[in-house]
Amino acid sequence: MGTQDKRDMASGDTAPVDQSGGSDPSLLIEMKGIDKRFPGVCALDQVDFDLRPGEVHVLFGENGAGKSTLINVIAGSFAADGGSYMFCGEKLGRLTPYHAREIGISPVFQEFSLAPDLTIGENLFLGRELASVGVLNKGEMRAQAKSVLEDLGFDLEPHARVGDLPRAQQQMTEIAKALLREVRVLILDEPTASLSERETDRLFEIIDRLKSEGVGIIYVSHRMAEIKRVGDRVTVLRDGRKIGTVDADAVSEENLVEMMTGRTFDAFFPKIEHRPGDVALATTGLTTKNRQVIDVDFSVRAGEVVGIAGLVGCGKSELARAIFGLHEITAGALMLYGKTITSPTPSQMLKSGLCYFPSDRVAEGLSLSRPIRENVSLAALDLADFASKGFLKIGSEKARAAAIVDKLQVVPLDTEKQVEFLSGGNRQKVMLSRGLARDINVFLLDEPTVGIDVGAKTEVYNLIKEMAEAGAAVVVISSELPEVLHLSNRVYVMHRGYLAAELTGEDITEANVLAHFFDRDHETEETSSKISEGSGP
Repeated sequence: MGTQDKRDMASGDTAPVDQSGGSDPSLLIEMKGIDKRFPGVCALDQVDFDLRPGEVHVLFGENGAGKSTLINVIAGSFAADGGSYMFCGEKLGRLTPYHAREIGISPVFQEFSLAPDLTIGENLFLGRELASVGVLNKGEMRAQAKSVLEDLGFDLEPHARVGDLPRAQQQMTEIAKALLREVRVLILDEPTASLSERETDRLFEIIDRLKSEGVGIIYVSHRMAEIKRVGDRVTVLRDGRKIGTVDADAVSEENLVEMMTGRTFDAFFPKIEHRPGDVALATTGLTTKNRQVIDVDFSVRAGEVVGIAGLVGCGKSELARAIFGLHEITAGALMLYGKTITSPTPSQMLKSGLCYFPSDRVAEGLSLSRPIRENVSLAALDLADFASKGFLKIGSEKARAAAIVDKLQVVPLDTEKQVEFLSGGNRQKVMLSRGLARDINVFLLDEPTVGIDVGAKTEVYNLIKEMAEAGAAVVVISSELPEVLHLSNRVYVMHRGYLAAELTGEDITEANVLAHFFDRDHETEETSSKISEGSGP
């Protein structure tokens, strides 16, 4: 895909190659017995890995499994302590990041390598500027930058300053930087973590195109849906060791989780002792102004977990947002512990003991540039424990935040650390911690484990168990069906704004839930309503 002359790849030094040791020339990468140790840590222990042309090979594992170390060895950032590394059938000697890029290995790491004070175009050519007799050819660099951005379908201007871009556009800049030259191996480390659904779809289109051109792609992700969408093979790592390599199409989510954790899939979810008490939250005939929620009767009792499932756009998230006061309610009733709430607002619901945790923690759930401490107390600043006469009690806030992050095992425990520097799992814990900063009895959890690894998911599930068994009412809204099935005492299924089913006991099965994802009765009702209104089907 490179826009520069391919001869540029051959210029300068290349990685030293040992011509004596050939291997399978049909493989782009073949690694055997790779070891890597750091002081007190064996990061990789006799790991084998290979990559074929035109495939996506997924690396899968929990945090600390060795994924990042392996891709750093492949990209030349780390030197292996043992084992062999073959590239296109030839054994590589000492590899550096520069040499790796020269032979066509291009990484896109989670931590961006961008200069914030430079433009997109300047970042794309940083360290490989085009010049003639010592003078930069800025016009040609701008033209090539514009060309590669257009080719990738990224809505970015080469003259834009990187420091002014949102993280998603910085991610796109990193991808464009990696593809500026001819690429034989592309490494993508959690590439969709900062991208919207539309941007993610565009990335997948690019991956499909690169595969058709024979590019080998190493894809690091913990998102099951992505693995199924783009992956050809999956190598699972655990504690620095290779557990196995499987075909992505043939392996189930359950098998991958068991390979990754060493536990059975059922043991992955805690057993929750549901003890349903009084109805904590209920709606009758609830309808929102935007008609994303229509005539919904719903309830959750103290001491139970209620799941809400459905396809994207079914109204499950909108129901929680309406209850919290983020969508206008035009019909029906909302009751919290038997008290009718009219025109709810977030402030009112928080004071009444109900908290909503949004699915998009970056855009809505967290203030990334602020420290952990401020994010923990964000929903409790009206309490006397945190403020008095308009002044913040910093000491009290620090002590309370420290106790909460310690309870949730947020890493690092430094409450002054900015949230933007935390992993996805720790960000999620910080957002959930706000429900512990004040007296909350009803928790509305919207996609509570989106974008976090399996280890962090387990911790979130255990927190849900703890909350429910302590008497809280917990609503879990999730696109991951196993979460809904394994955690819930009752399950609601929504379809196009309507409540399609309520399942209890032995009726809570995957087949039953999926059967209600497409609810023909409500489609018929909606069509009849439109016809009666004269709008046609």
